[in-house]
Amino acid sequence: MDKRWEQLGDLLVNYSAAVKPGERVMIAFVEPETYPLVHSVYKACIKAGAYPQVQFLSEELNRLLLKYGNDDQISWEPEIEAYGMSWADVYFGLRGAHNLDVFWDIPADKLSLLRRAMGKISALRWQKTRWCLVRVPNSALAQQAKVDEETITDMFFNACFLDWKKVGEQWHSWAKILNQGKRIRLVGRETDLSFSIEGRTWDVGDGHINMPDGEIATAPVESTIDGYIYFEFPGVLGGRLMHDIRLRWQQGKLVEASSSTNQDYLHSIVNTDAGASLIGEFAIGTNPEVNLFCQDILLDEKIGGTIHIALGRAYPKVGGSNQSAIHWDIVKDTRQEGEIYLDDRLVFKNGKILL
Repeated sequence: MDKRWEQLGDLLVNYSAAVKPGERVMIAFVEPETYPLVHSVYKACIKAGAYPQVQFLSEELNRLLLKYGNDDQISWEPEIEAYGMSWADVYFGLRGAHNLDVFWDIPADKLSLLRRAMGKISALRWQKTRWCLVRVPNSALAQQAKVDEETITDMFFNACFLDWKKVGEQWHSWAKILNQGKRIRLVGRETDLSFSIEGRTWDVGDGHINMPDGEIATAPVESTIDGYIYFEFPGVLGGRLMHDIRLRWQQGKLVEASSSTNQDYLHSIVNTDAGASLIGEFAIGTNPEVNLFCQDILLDEKIGGTIHIALGRAYPKVGGSNQSAIHWDIVKDTRQEGEIYLDDRLVFKNGKILL
């Protein structure tokens, strides 16, 4: 087995989650190829004196539910998973990539029901555990990124093994400056979007809740969201790609949502509930080693020099109050064309943070 898996297992257990003796740890093992990392995390948990449990999940199993289940079965909140969030002190989501076309023949309304149920489990994870999510590279991820498996695996490990103390100090210094502002304006290709951040704070992703990590994030004041945004990268949710997404808000209300593909699915997402059409998160990607668009948000939102928004649920940690069953991140490529203004000060231009 590649020795880097053992190194990563130690990093996740002893740095990211800082697992303590006697703690209960739930390890979600998603897709068979993820086993080497499951093995390493389990080993590190035992050595740390914890009590790990493993559960297996797969999008292929979700396909069976969507293909043959009725609406009640699809919208059912999995009771053992929900209980696991209450049982565990720490949760690791070790998620292998999967065929994005696995749900090719599933109607959008059924996919929406499943995402709503999964969103409830996700909310329990946030509320009840210390958690860390990992997208584990495999052949499916390499295909999504349009590269070979060795290249995507090397990018993944390089992005995981940053000097987290050093980069974290720099990112926290940027967040400290951003915390002094009251308003954000984003300008770019087909984009002019603004909102207040007064009373909100900026949080730094420095390897504790995602691996690889690398973002600085806040939550807009929902009623102040105004303007429009275009996404160069497709939005990805539930294995469906929505290209050329365009969103527009007027005084905190979403008034336009379009895409060139799967627009019916896009509409079902933003209509999930009252909070799904609002921005729960605005963030800047800061990991210099993540440079390939993989059609996978756990990696793509970390691409250095990009920005992303999340529709739906906001993080209370930064003062966000928006509630929703979904939290859907969509990445905009601002590395060639994009500016961020903090109040009237230019703080980001074409992928570079000017702080």
